[in-house]
This record gives sequence, C-alpha cells and structure tokens, in this order.
Amino acid sequence: MEKQRNIQLFKAKYDIEACLKEIRECLEIGWTGIGFKTVEFENKWKEYTGYSNAFFTNSATAGLYLSLDILKEENGWDEHCEVITTPITFVSTNHAILKAGLCPVFADVDDTLCLNPDEVVKKITPATKAVMYVGMGGNAGHIDKIINICRDHNLKLILDAAHMSGTRWNQKIVGREADVIINSFQAVKNLPTGDSGMLCFQNDEYDKIARKKAWLGINKDTYLRSSDGGNYKWKYDVEYVGDKYHGNSIMASLAIAQLKHLDDDNEYRRKLASWYEEQLVRLVKEGGIRLIHIPNECISSRHLFQIVVDKRDELVDELNENGIYPGVHYVDNTEYKMYSYAKGTCPVAHYYSEHLVSLPMHLDLNRDDVEYICEIIRGAIV
Repeated sequence: MEKQRNIQLFKAKYDIEACLKEIRECLEIGWTGIGFKTVEFENKWKEYTGYSNAFFTNSATAGLYLSLDILKEENGWDEHCEVITTPITFVSTNHAILKAGLCPVFADVDDTLCLNPDEVVKKITPATKAVMYVGMGGNAGHIDKIINICRDHNLKLILDAAHMSGTRWNQKIVGREADVIINSFQAVKNLPTGDSGMLCFQNDEYDKIARKKAWLGINKDTYLRSSDGGNYKWKYDVEYVGDKYHGNSIMASLAIAQLKHLDDDNEYRRKLASWYEEQLVRLVKEGGIRLIHIPNECISSRHLFQIVVDKRDELVDELNENGIYPGVHYVDNTEYKMYSYAKGTCPVAHYYSEHLVSLPMHLDLNRDDVEYICEIIRGAIV
C-alpha cells in the first residue's frame, strides 16, 4: 500500500551552500543591515532586468505603498484621484492604494486573470491617474494593450510584478515600459528569501526619494554615512515623515544566491505546467475544467498553475483526502468590507474567484507527483 502523500502548494528550494556563503560575508564584516549586500543585489537585479533603478525593500507591499505615495506627492494628486486596479489579487495591492490616500476603481479581468483592456478603458474618468496592473501567476496577460492605453490617456502604469520575477514578453524581461515595477522575493516566490521586494522606478529622482522615505525620511542611510573611509558621519537631514521599509543584507544575501538559479527554476516550473496540461487535456476538451490563457508573447514565470472548476470545494476536499493541498488565488477583493462599494461590478473576476484552484507548484515536484495529482482530479470530476 502506497504511503499517504503530503504534497504542499508551495515549498521553497534554496541553494543552501551559496546562501550560507553570502550570509557568512555579512557576519564576518559585521554588517547585516542596509547596504553592502543590498547594494550588490540591486546592481545584479538591474543587470538581470535592464531596469533603470532598483531599490531593495523589506517587502513588495512596502514597495507598492512607496510607489503610490511618491507618484501622488510628486504629481500633485489628491484624495479624489483614482487608480484602476483588479479585484483578483492579494490584498496588499489594493491596500497600498488606500494607504496612499487614493481611490481604487475596480475593472474586470479576462481569461488571463489580468485586467481586461476593454474594461480598463470603460473605467477611465477625468480623475483617473494610474493603472495598477497585476501579472497574475506570472502571466503578462495583454500588457501591451494596457501600455498603449496608459500612453494614450497619459496615465501612470504601476506593475505589480510580485509573481513575475523572470517573466518575459517578446523575449525581454517584462515591465520596462511601466513607470514603476514592484517585485516580490517573499518566502514562497520564484526567487525566495525570508521576505523582501524590489521597487524599480524609471524616474531617477523618484528612486532617490524612495530611498529616503524608506529610511524614515533621512537623507543619508547608515551605510552611506559609514562608507567614506570608514568614518561614521552623524550629520544628516530629515526631509520626509517616512517609514522603515528598506531591506537588509541577510535577505539580500539569499536573493543574490538564488538569482543565478531563477531562469532555470522558472524553466522547470514551465515543465511542470506542461505536464499538468498534458495530463488534463481530456478534461479540458470535455469541458470538465478550464485553464488560464497565456498569450504567445509571454514566457511566464509560472508562479501559479490554476484551473477553473465548477465544484471547487468538492475537488479541494478530494485532493486533501489524498494528501494534496492546493490553494485559491484569490478571493474577489470586493468581498472585503473596505472595497464592498465595488461589489458586483466585476462579474468575470467574481466568477473566477469562486471557481479557481491553484495546484501544487514548486521545484520538489516531479512528473510522478503531477500524474498523481491529475489522477485524483480526473477521478473527482466526472
């Protein structure tokens, strides 16, 4: 009798020796905070992505808030200004809009689970200042159309790329046309650390402001005040009422070690996805399940592999009984009280919210695991 399996949704995989080597350097010189490894990783991320700037934060959530706070302040937006966004996302995306004192306006999604460009156009008003675009599961959706919409209507484009580390569009790292890109390196992301993120402004001045605001508004962080010949300079100015959002060198050490594996890891994720698709092809043809559409121009990071089913709770129960633990990404944000004013305005997103299942997707899975998971799915959906 086969031993009961225990297949989790996510499981991070680390290059342990490389991680320890990078961390050891921090401990040996006695510097684990901002600077040293954070600067090194920022430079490596710019080299990898081709982005103009990269600021290492303690989370993607911090980066989201900083991006909106700075765009609002520097462009003279007020509390009546609107940001078009999606209801299918982790709540930090939309909380950042509220926290910045702006108005989230929800537009519906399409079969990519990303914002539907036609629905975005419908939601544009004189008060609209930006579009918050979420690359769901690593999918770029129809980002090319969103870019054109933002250009045509003079809107800022904020790319929530929490799932998109390594995603490419037309063979290039996605996001270069956005005004700001925010990546996540949280514990279960494709490039995992304990928790951290990257805030990448195209505007050099905004990058400088972000670094100050993330260090309580102080115009020189401790690393800069200590790096001139080893002499610590205590004088600085406080230019903003800021927060403490910067990353540290321990998390950056993990990121440096993992970055060299990102493309290979994503390639394996795409292989996992192809195995799922191969095993589930009959169910798709018969209409038992649906898959999420990924445009041909997109090479997805495949942070998620999601299916759409009629009876989600029954399927999840069956998977759980067989040692398989899927997830749901995400609950329609308009179901939460702070966004309930928009409830019912995005029917496609709401449908997906009630029928999506995220299947296990991590580097310790093998083909046998995928076949086992799909066997249970086929038996449950008749």
